[in-house]
Amino acid sequence: MSETFDFIIHGGTVYTPGGPLELDVGVRAGKIAALGKLNPGSAARTYDARNLMVLPGLIDEQVHFREPGPTHKEDLESGTRGAILGGITAVFEMPNTDPATTTAAAINDKISRGTGRCWTDFAFYVGASPENADELYALERLPGCCGIKMFMGSSTGTLLVADDENVSRVLKSGSRRVTVHSEDDMRLQERAGMVAGGADVSMHPEWRDVETAVRSTQRLLALAHKHRRRVHVLHVSTAEEMDILAQHKDIATVEVLPQHLTLAAPECYERLGTLAQMNPPIREARHRAALWAALNAGIVDCIGSDHAPHTLEEKAKPYPRSPSGLTGVQTTVPLMLNHMAQGRLSLQRLVDMLSAGPARIFGIAGKGRVAVGYDADFTVVDLKAKRTITNNWIASRTGWTAFDGMDVTGWPMATIIRGNVVMRDDEVQDKPVGIPVRFQETL
Repeated sequence: MSETFDFIIHGGTVYTPGGPLELDVGVRAGKIAALGKLNPGSAARTYDARNLMVLPGLIDEQVHFREPGPTHKEDLESGTRGAILGGITAVFEMPNTDPATTTAAAINDKISRGTGRCWTDFAFYVGASPENADELYALERLPGCCGIKMFMGSSTGTLLVADDENVSRVLKSGSRRVTVHSEDDMRLQERAGMVAGGADVSMHPEWRDVETAVRSTQRLLALAHKHRRRVHVLHVSTAEEMDILAQHKDIATVEVLPQHLTLAAPECYERLGTLAQMNPPIREARHRAALWAALNAGIVDCIGSDHAPHTLEEKAKPYPRSPSGLTGVQTTVPLMLNHMAQGRLSLQRLVDMLSAGPARIFGIAGKGRVAVGYDADFTVVDLKAKRTITNNWIASRTGWTAFDGMDVTGWPMATIIRGNVVMRDDEVQDKPVGIPVRFQETL
């Protein structure tokens, strides 16, 4: 008598820890139960993956979904709906909401809000602040918490840990990896007069210059070594930082964004205006080239979207009153598949940075690979599909993308979470199934 399964993916090429193999995947009780040649008739539900690549579920470890707070821009339902349309199976949501996520009650409130409404699995960061710095050891261990987020430079929201004394307090409290927005707030304040009276948005990378990023990252690394605390440096945007971070891989992991890998100044500001405005800024082509070199040298550990939506009306305000942030959770996978099609990175590297990398960095339990016993999360892609990214495709409440009109090769065809097909052929399926991401208990 043959084994029976709840769900089988058959006929496709599956990206396993050993590389791409032509085999079937059997799912039982939301987990991968078998890999090999399986009989599709032995499952109640099947997915025909012929001519498609079945990747381990892709994870976005940096999104801003605005709930609670300015939910006219985004909420947990719309943000995660965009995620599954873009092939993302799990998200880590940032703490600069209103109110900020700085307490156990705030984490629990977000989990309550997400339950039954999130299309993806989810986890939430606790925001570090001078007020809660000594409580972070307990907060980072809350169920559904992916760790601590520290803003060393002011960005969107009120969370800020700018000086070395308070950065040290954060790094001394707890043991999990601390995720950091690394811009030096003192230098930002010193240089704010450059744009305070109004300026062209092309001044954004001049105000938030290379030295602003480098100075902060150097301070962070020195303090991380002093306190023996692992750090994860988000959205690295400069060639100089990559040179520095390459010497500190014992304690620092590195994220880059598709925006910084795809766009470059000054062209992006001339074409997109404030729609290209984000923190840290999109910089000149030499920095983009350095990010690609670092990615292919293994210095970069993961790719996140930094999905940070604002309405077109808000973005239309004159700089610098215009808010910083781009949509991105829905476009990361098509953009990176297109970069792969153009020869800039391998499929192996893409999977490592969007699935295995986040699992490794954050100690995620049961995700990040196609292997028996792991969650049955899959991003099914057509590597040869030719599509055009458009504003009409974007599920975000803001309804726009900086990549509107861009032709790409490679597209997510299905998003499967714990054996549930939640997106198929650009259409959302059934109902939200997201639950909190689990983390390894040894951390």
